[in-house]
Amino acid sequence: MFMVKSYPSALYFLDEITNASSGKHVVMFLDYDGTLSPIVDNPDLAYMSDAMRETVRKLASCFPTAIVTGRCIDKVYDFVKLAELSYAGSHGMDIKCPSKHKKGVVFQPANDFLPMIDKVYMILSKKAKSTPGAKVENNKFCVSVHFRRVNENNWMELASHVKSVLDKYPKLRVTTGKKVLEIRPDIQWDKGKALEFLLGSLGYTNCEDVFPIYIGDDRSDEDAFKVLRKRGQGLGILVSEIQRDTAASYYLHDPSEVS
Repeated sequence: MFMVKSYPSALYFLDEITNASSGKHVVMFLDYDGTLSPIVDNPDLAYMSDAMRETVRKLASCFPTAIVTGRCIDKVYDFVKLAELSYAGSHGMDIKCPSKHKKGVVFQPANDFLPMIDKVYMILSKKAKSTPGAKVENNKFCVSVHFRRVNENNWMELASHVKSVLDKYPKLRVTTGKKVLEIRPDIQWDKGKALEFLLGSLGYTNCEDVFPIYIGDDRSDEDAFKVLRKRGQGLGILVSEIQRDTAASYYLHDPSEVS
């Protein structure tokens, strides 16, 4: 693992990226929050700009493009509103591709967990009411507990509520993001697996001249960055204003630079 400061800006080295991808099949993968839209206190208000939407639309007209996010697909689609994209929601556990690719691929490796996720969502929603500012979001195959608007003195109390619930559900696990706790099925599936599945759905499983580019800001995006390094194909771009360990090859500071 390396520090962000060891890596160059994707903007400054755009010619280098263009040359590396020349003559290859480029496939674009994009996170949503913090990548296409700014991180906001209320996740329900994480709108992408019209300019960003038009940029993604133009991108998708040139290369196969997918949104890979921790959110529920329906919620992200309401923000993005582009039917020509592939979508992988719930950290890649809910995948839908446009109909032009294999008659509309739908893949849900954690489908058996839906009743459990719904139950945990209801329990945590009730428990979180005792913590001012906490927001519990049902993202279909995962439950997100946001604490961006919670007083720092109450963070541990909220975390203990989550732990007390998860202790009763050993088939679920919790991961952390940007001021959010993510409860999801404890299966061998993540954004890296979703990236590989989507490449396969496009016919690029064993293709030697495919060039996937993954842009994301979340810790969960590291799984995709690691897959690209292991494949020795394409590259990852971390969106971050602060230095942190990453498996990405380049960085961008914020959504405006992504655009």
